[in-house]
Amino acid sequence: MSARILIIFPGALGDLICLAPTIAAIARRHPNADPELMARGELAELAVGRFGIARAHSIDRREVAMLFRESQYGPKDQEGAAARGFFGVFERIYCFFSTDDALFRRALATASAPGKATFHPFRPQAEGHVAAGYLADVIGDANLEAVAINLLPRDLEGASRAISGLAEAQKFIAIFPGSGSPAKNWPIEKFSALADRLNEESTTVFILGPAEDSLENVLRAAGHITIKHQPLGTVAAIARRASAFVGNDSGVSHLAAATGTPGVVLFGLSDPVRWRPLGRVTILHRNPIDSIEVPEILEAVLGRAVRA
Repeated sequence: MSARILIIFPGALGDLICLAPTIAAIARRHPNADPELMARGELAELAVGRFGIARAHSIDRREVAMLFRESQYGPKDQEGAAARGFFGVFERIYCFFSTDDALFRRALATASAPGKATFHPFRPQAEGHVAAGYLADVIGDANLEAVAINLLPRDLEGASRAISGLAEAQKFIAIFPGSGSPAKNWPIEKFSALADRLNEESTTVFILGPAEDSLENVLRAAGHITIKHQPLGTVAAIARRASAFVGNDSGVSHLAAATGTPGVVLFGLSDPVRWRPLGRVTILHRNPIDSIEVPEILEAVLGRAVRA
């Protein structure tokens, strides 16, 4: 039976993809183990089979909450027993969650096998890319490898259904106009104008998540193709089918880059040295972000699409 390794990670989509090189390095360190991920439910499930993870666990499960309660230290305490029953089965635990909380650290160390839990910063302080910071802290080596998502058959089937009748495979450009913060978004009017120009050479398809519902009417009124509310695996497969992509500094831009599709990513407030997607991407960085103009993005996107 394979040893069980647990990675506890609290981040969002882009954070998780920045952790992917470290997940791969942990798997190499424990060749006879099956790494498991505890994270936000949707992200933990995304990682299974796609980023080298064998099993998903929600970071919201009750055994995690127990680690914030002093009572769990009691050897006969029911909650303590439940936490030990869950965490104690792992040969090694790599924790990036609540590492500044002394109570949590002691409780996890108590609940797991002695000396088997190690704690790592969720936001590494080292200069350079955050993915290199994770890798250096866990492995001691900051040499990054390419991030590559392993798409599952259901991802590819979902992408085929989503784009059926909308665009031909490898002849469309995917646009991701949203992000986790409106302050990081290029104006939707400029995205629309960019798509108008790109449609002279190709076909553009806007990919919208739940946070971008308000953009759908604007884009459809302008005559643009939209696909919305797809599972993250399907979104990745749509990006793989595209000739290029363009997006904001966002988790879905990291996801698209992980498919190997070339892209152009727009940065405003954030530092691309630290947060750029790892892949074949061109970065356009200017603050405020709305000072980036359509012609310069057009040139970069078409250049990427042609070279692909």
